Amino acid sequence: MSTDPYREFRQAVDRSEEKIELGRAALTIALIDYPNLDIPDYLDRMDRLAMEVTGRSGPEADIYRSIAAVNYVLFRQYGFHGNRDDYFDPKNSFLNEVIERKTGIPITLSVLYMEVAERVGLMLDGVGFPGHFLVKCVGDGEEIVIDPFNGGEIKSREDIDKMLFDLYGGKVVFHSDFLAPSTKKDILKRMLTNLKAIYINRNDLVRSLSALDRLVILDPTSAVDTRDRGVVYLRLECYAQAREDFETYLRLRPDAEDAVLVREQLVRLAKEATRIH
Repeated sequence: MSTDPYREFRQAVDRSEEKIELGRAALTIALIDYPNLDIPDYLDRMDRLAMEVTGRSGPEADIYRSIAAVNYVLFRQYGFHGNRDDYFDPKNSFLNEVIERKTGIPITLSVLYMEVAERVGLMLDGVGFPGHFLVKCVGDGEEIVIDPFNGGEIKSREDIDKMLFDLYGGKVVFHSDFLAPSTKKDILKRMLTNLKAIYINRNDLVRSLSALDRLVILDPTSAVDTRDRGVVYLRLECYAQAREDFETYLRLRPDAEDAVLVREQLVRLAKEATRIH
């Protein structure tokens, strides 16, 4: 039996973009906190939601009718909604909890939306808009931007400008790159980065470490996540692991702004190892 706690996550993400099953990969993120999670059951639930969408829209529906049907089933019939009362609850970042509780944050509701839409033949892209994840599709030469956190609202360019102003108070100016499609790995990284920030803010070192482990699995060249994992290892007094991550960080980013500080930490770790032995 495998002793790798990240086996399912590795299997889900260690493949080419077109072969990554986003829903399955997103569900594997939850396995550390929910080790008995029945992933096929949650995939079946998304299948059933899609069947209800098809039943409402018909098999030959155009893009607009399909969007309307997805919105009706998810937000009116089942009551999925954005969690405004406890936005930073880590459960909002676990797709299984979103399906159970019918509530989530922009990125997890977007993953659910994309998965249900794909099952009815509506191909959507995730959009890593600053501060608020969205989805979009292109139909009849126009780009349709959808906000699953707000009940599947269709966002006009004016809506997007207002959202950006509300988020950043006019300090950030719209750029077309803000609506660029995200890869599946980009989406998974954003989900895990949310969890990392939540757990670090809560001083939950063990769960911070699990999020960072998965971020490094997803992108072994992520210098920042490697460094941050080293910091968590250091706080957990796992000195050998901390030293290894700091050394890797310096190999990845030898000219980083904090390179001197990291090298000083490595010297302290070397002295600590000498003292212990």
